Amino acid sequence: MGGAERSARKRRQQQSAAARAVTQARGGGGPSRKTIVSVVAVVVLAAVVIGGVIWTNASKNETEGTTITPQTASAALDTADERQGATVVSGKADAKVKLDIWADFLCPYCAQLQQKYGTQIEDQIKAGNVQVTYHMIPLLNNRSDPAGYSLDSANASLCAADQGKFTPFHDSLFASQPEEGKRGYDKAQLIKLGQDLGISAPEFATCVNGGTYNQQLDDALTEVSKAPNFQGTPTVMHNGQVINWTQDGWLTNLVNQAG
Repeated sequence: MGGAERSARKRRQQQSAAARAVTQARGGGGPSRKTIVSVVAVVVLAAVVIGGVIWTNASKNETEGTTITPQTASAALDTADERQGATVVSGKADAKVKLDIWADFLCPYCAQLQQKYGTQIEDQIKAGNVQVTYHMIPLLNNRSDPAGYSLDSANASLCAADQGKFTPFHDSLFASQPEEGKRGYDKAQLIKLGQDLGISAPEFATCVNGGTYNQQLDDALTEVSKAPNFQGTPTVMHNGQVINWTQDGWLTNLVNQAG
Protein backbone atom coordinates (compact mmCIF):
# COMPACT_ATOMS: atom_id res chain seq x y z
CA MET A 1 0.00 0.00 0.00
CA GLY A 2 1.48 3.36 -1.04
CA GLY A 3 1.87 6.31 1.21
CA ALA A 4 -0.83 8.25 -0.63
CA GLU A 5 -3.33 5.45 -0.15
CA ARG A 6 -2.50 5.14 3.57
CA SER A 7 -2.98 8.86 4.03
CA ALA A 8 -6.36 8.75 2.29
CA ARG A 9 -7.55 5.87 4.44
CA LYS A 10 -6.42 7.67 7.62
CA ARG A 11 -8.35 10.77 6.58
CA ARG A 12 -11.49 8.69 5.98
CA GLN A 13 -11.15 7.09 9.45
CA GLN A 14 -10.73 10.49 11.07
CA GLN A 15 -13.77 11.86 9.25
CA SER A 16 -15.85 8.84 10.29
CA ALA A 17 -14.83 9.23 13.96
CA ALA A 18 -15.67 12.92 13.84
CA ALA A 19 -19.09 12.18 12.38
CA ARG A 20 -19.82 9.67 15.14
CA ALA A 21 -18.76 12.20 17.79
CA VAL A 22 -21.11 14.81 16.33
CA THR A 23 -23.98 12.32 16.20
CA GLN A 24 -23.42 11.31 19.83
CA ALA A 25 -23.20 14.94 20.91
CA ARG A 26 -26.57 15.54 19.28
CA GLY A 27 -28.10 12.51 20.99
CA GLY A 28 -28.30 10.44 17.85
CA GLY A 29 -26.28 7.59 19.28
CA GLY A 30 -28.54 6.94 22.35
CA PRO A 31 -32.25 7.01 23.16
CA SER A 32 -34.12 9.85 21.51
CA ARG A 33 -35.65 12.66 23.57
CA LYS A 34 -39.08 11.31 22.65
CA THR A 35 -38.17 7.86 23.94
CA ILE A 36 -36.84 9.25 27.23
CA VAL A 37 -39.99 11.34 27.77
CA SER A 38 -42.15 8.29 27.04
CA VAL A 39 -40.26 6.15 29.55
CA VAL A 40 -40.51 8.83 32.23
CA ALA A 41 -44.26 9.17 31.56
CA VAL A 42 -44.77 5.43 31.96
CA VAL A 43 -42.82 5.40 35.23
CA VAL A 44 -44.83 8.34 36.60
CA LEU A 45 -48.12 6.74 35.53
CA ALA A 46 -47.14 3.46 37.18
CA ALA A 47 -46.29 5.30 40.40
CA VAL A 48 -49.65 7.10 40.34
CA VAL A 49 -51.54 3.84 39.75
CA ILE A 50 -49.66 1.99 42.49
CA GLY A 51 -50.15 4.90 44.88
CA GLY A 52 -53.85 5.00 44.02
CA VAL A 53 -54.25 1.30 44.69
CA ILE A 54 -52.46 1.60 48.02
CA TRP A 55 -54.59 4.62 49.02
CA THR A 56 -57.81 2.91 47.91
CA ASN A 57 -57.07 -0.23 49.89
CA ALA A 58 -56.11 1.78 52.96
CA SER A 59 -59.29 3.86 52.68
CA LYS A 60 -61.46 0.79 52.12
CA ASN A 61 -60.08 -0.92 55.19
CA GLU A 62 -59.81 2.08 57.51
CA THR A 63 -62.04 0.40 60.13
CA GLU A 64 -59.70 -2.57 60.42
CA GLY A 65 -58.13 -2.81 63.87
CA THR A 66 -59.98 0.25 65.19
CA THR A 67 -62.06 0.49 68.35
CA ILE A 68 -65.63 1.76 68.08
CA THR A 69 -66.05 4.74 70.38
CA PRO A 70 -68.71 3.91 72.99
CA GLN A 71 -71.58 6.37 73.48
CA THR A 72 -72.79 5.97 77.04
CA ALA A 73 -75.05 8.97 77.62
CA SER A 74 -78.21 7.07 76.68
CA ALA A 75 -77.53 3.90 78.67
CA ALA A 76 -80.21 4.63 81.29
CA LEU A 77 -82.97 4.17 78.70
CA ASP A 78 -82.66 0.42 78.44
CA THR A 79 -84.22 -2.57 80.12
CA ALA A 80 -83.27 -6.21 79.76
CA ASP A 81 -86.66 -7.22 78.35
CA GLU A 82 -86.98 -4.64 75.58
CA ARG A 83 -86.15 -7.02 72.73
CA GLN A 84 -89.30 -8.42 71.15
CA GLY A 85 -88.38 -10.86 68.44
CA ALA A 86 -86.27 -8.99 65.89
CA THR A 87 -87.32 -5.58 67.22
CA VAL A 88 -86.42 -3.49 70.24
CA VAL A 89 -89.14 -1.51 72.02
CA SER A 90 -87.92 1.50 73.97
CA GLY A 91 -90.27 3.60 76.11
CA LYS A 92 -93.37 3.27 78.22
CA ALA A 93 -96.34 1.27 76.99
CA ASP A 94 -98.69 4.20 77.71
CA ALA A 95 -96.64 6.77 75.75
CA LYS A 96 -98.95 8.97 73.69
CA VAL A 97 -96.78 8.82 70.55
CA LYS A 98 -95.67 5.45 69.22
CA LEU A 99 -93.15 5.33 66.43
CA ASP A 100 -91.69 2.57 64.29
CA ILE A 101 -88.25 3.17 62.82
CA TRP A 102 -86.68 0.92 60.20
CA ALA A 103 -82.96 1.47 59.86
CA ASP A 104 -79.69 -0.13 58.79
CA PHE A 105 -76.41 0.54 60.58
CA LEU A 106 -74.67 1.04 57.21
CA CYS A 107 -77.30 3.46 55.85
CA PRO A 108 -75.92 7.05 55.70
CA TYR A 109 -79.41 8.60 55.81
CA CYS A 110 -80.14 6.58 58.95
CA ALA A 111 -77.04 8.11 60.49
CA GLN A 112 -78.36 11.55 59.51
CA LEU A 113 -81.67 10.78 61.22
CA GLN A 114 -79.80 9.71 64.34
CA GLN A 115 -77.49 12.70 64.26
CA LYS A 116 -80.29 15.22 63.85
CA TYR A 117 -83.07 13.67 65.94
CA GLY A 118 -81.56 10.86 68.01
CA THR A 119 -81.17 12.95 71.16
CA GLN A 120 -84.65 14.46 70.79
CA ILE A 121 -86.22 11.03 70.37
CA GLU A 122 -84.41 9.66 73.40
CA ASP A 123 -85.34 12.71 75.48
CA GLN A 124 -89.02 12.19 74.58
CA ILE A 125 -88.70 8.51 75.51
CA LYS A 126 -87.25 9.48 78.88
CA ALA A 127 -90.08 11.96 79.39
CA GLY A 128 -92.63 9.20 78.79
CA ASN A 129 -94.09 10.90 75.71
CA VAL A 130 -92.75 8.56 73.01
CA GLN A 131 -92.32 4.84 72.58
CA VAL A 132 -90.15 3.64 69.69
CA THR A 133 -90.04 0.22 68.11
CA TYR A 134 -86.66 -0.11 66.42
CA HIS A 135 -86.43 -2.41 63.40
CA MET A 136 -82.74 -2.84 62.54
CA ILE A 137 -82.88 -4.60 59.18
CA PRO A 138 -80.00 -5.82 56.96
CA LEU A 139 -81.15 -3.97 53.85
CA LEU A 140 -77.61 -3.05 52.76
CA ASN A 141 -76.00 -6.36 53.65
CA ASN A 142 -74.24 -6.60 50.28
CA ARG A 143 -73.07 -2.98 50.32
CA SER A 144 -70.09 -3.46 52.63
CA ASP A 145 -66.76 -4.97 51.57
CA PRO A 146 -66.68 -7.75 52.59
CA ALA A 147 -70.44 -8.18 52.56
CA GLY A 148 -72.33 -8.94 55.76
CA TYR A 149 -71.85 -5.94 58.05
CA SER A 150 -75.51 -4.91 58.05
CA LEU A 151 -76.60 -8.32 59.29
CA ASP A 152 -73.74 -8.70 61.78
CA SER A 153 -74.38 -5.29 63.31
CA ALA A 154 -78.16 -5.74 63.45
CA ASN A 155 -77.74 -9.11 65.15
CA ALA A 156 -75.20 -7.66 67.58
CA SER A 157 -77.61 -4.86 68.50
CA LEU A 158 -80.25 -7.44 69.45
CA CYS A 159 -77.63 -9.32 71.45
CA ALA A 160 -76.86 -6.03 73.22
CA ALA A 161 -80.58 -5.52 73.85
CA ASP A 162 -80.66 -8.85 75.70
CA GLN A 163 -78.05 -7.36 78.01
CA GLY A 164 -79.92 -4.07 78.48
CA LYS A 165 -77.51 -2.08 76.29
CA PHE A 166 -79.33 -1.58 72.99
CA THR A 167 -79.52 2.22 72.97
CA PRO A 168 -75.84 2.98 73.65
CA PHE A 169 -74.84 0.19 71.27
CA HIS A 170 -77.17 1.60 68.58
CA ASP A 171 -75.94 5.16 69.13
CA SER A 172 -72.27 4.10 69.08
CA LEU A 173 -72.56 2.33 65.74
CA PHE A 174 -74.19 5.34 64.12
CA ALA A 175 -71.70 7.75 65.67
CA SER A 176 -68.81 5.74 64.16
CA GLN A 177 -70.58 4.57 61.02
CA PRO A 178 -68.42 2.90 58.35
CA GLU A 179 -68.72 4.21 54.81
CA GLU A 180 -71.05 2.35 52.48
CA GLY A 181 -69.08 0.23 50.00
CA LYS A 182 -66.15 -0.18 52.36
CA ARG A 183 -65.23 -2.46 55.24
CA GLY A 184 -67.63 -2.53 58.19
CA TYR A 185 -66.74 -3.71 61.68
CA ASP A 186 -66.11 -7.40 62.26
CA LYS A 187 -67.66 -9.47 65.01
CA ALA A 188 -64.66 -9.06 67.30
CA GLN A 189 -65.00 -5.27 67.09
CA LEU A 190 -68.74 -5.47 67.78
CA ILE A 191 -68.07 -7.66 70.81
CA LYS A 192 -65.42 -5.21 72.03
CA LEU A 193 -67.94 -2.37 71.78
CA GLY A 194 -70.38 -4.31 73.93
CA GLN A 195 -67.69 -4.96 76.51
CA ASP A 196 -66.70 -1.28 76.51
CA LEU A 197 -70.36 -0.47 77.22
CA GLY A 198 -70.27 -2.71 80.27
CA ILE A 199 -71.50 -6.05 78.92
CA SER A 200 -69.66 -8.80 80.75
CA ALA A 201 -71.94 -11.80 80.17
CA PRO A 202 -70.26 -14.42 77.95
CA GLU A 203 -73.64 -15.01 76.28
CA PHE A 204 -73.21 -11.72 74.43
CA ALA A 205 -70.11 -12.85 72.52
CA THR A 206 -71.73 -16.21 71.83
CA CYS A 207 -74.80 -14.44 70.46
CA VAL A 208 -72.72 -12.17 68.19
CA ASN A 209 -70.40 -14.89 66.91
CA GLY A 210 -73.24 -17.35 66.37
CA GLY A 211 -75.56 -14.96 64.54
CA THR A 212 -78.36 -15.88 66.92
CA TYR A 213 -80.93 -13.54 65.37
CA ASN A 214 -79.78 -13.65 61.74
CA GLN A 215 -82.73 -15.67 60.49
CA GLN A 216 -85.27 -13.51 62.30
CA LEU A 217 -83.67 -10.39 60.83
CA ASP A 218 -83.69 -11.80 57.31
CA ASP A 219 -87.34 -12.78 57.73
CA ALA A 220 -88.19 -9.29 59.00
CA LEU A 221 -86.53 -7.72 55.97
CA THR A 222 -88.44 -10.01 53.61
CA GLU A 223 -91.70 -9.16 55.32
CA VAL A 224 -91.29 -5.39 55.43
CA SER A 225 -90.08 -5.29 51.82
CA LYS A 226 -93.58 -6.41 50.81
CA ALA A 227 -95.26 -3.50 52.62
CA PRO A 228 -96.53 -0.83 50.20
CA ASN A 229 -95.59 2.05 52.50
CA PHE A 230 -92.05 0.87 53.25
CA GLN A 231 -89.63 3.40 51.76
CA GLY A 232 -86.30 1.77 52.47
CA THR A 233 -84.09 2.95 55.28
CA PRO A 234 -84.79 5.01 57.18
CA THR A 235 -88.55 4.72 57.29
CA VAL A 236 -90.33 6.38 60.22
CA MET A 237 -94.00 5.60 60.84
CA HIS A 238 -96.61 6.82 63.30
CA ASN A 239 -99.85 4.85 63.51
CA GLY A 240 -99.01 3.19 60.20
CA GLN A 241 -98.43 6.50 58.40
CA VAL A 242 -95.03 7.41 56.99
CA ILE A 243 -93.52 10.49 58.64
CA ASN A 244 -91.37 12.95 56.72
CA TRP A 245 -88.47 13.02 59.16
CA THR A 246 -86.62 15.62 57.08
CA GLN A 247 -89.28 18.20 57.97
CA ASP A 248 -88.16 20.36 60.88
CA GLY A 249 -90.16 19.94 64.07
CA TRP A 250 -91.91 16.71 63.06
CA LEU A 251 -91.31 15.02 66.42
CA THR A 252 -92.36 18.02 68.53
CA ASN A 253 -95.47 18.39 66.37
CA LEU A 254 -96.46 14.77 66.92
CA VAL A 255 -96.03 15.08 70.68
CA ASN A 256 -97.98 18.35 70.81
CA GLN A 257 -100.78 17.03 68.63
CA ALA A 258 -101.12 13.93 70.83
CA GLY A 259 -101.13 16.18 73.87
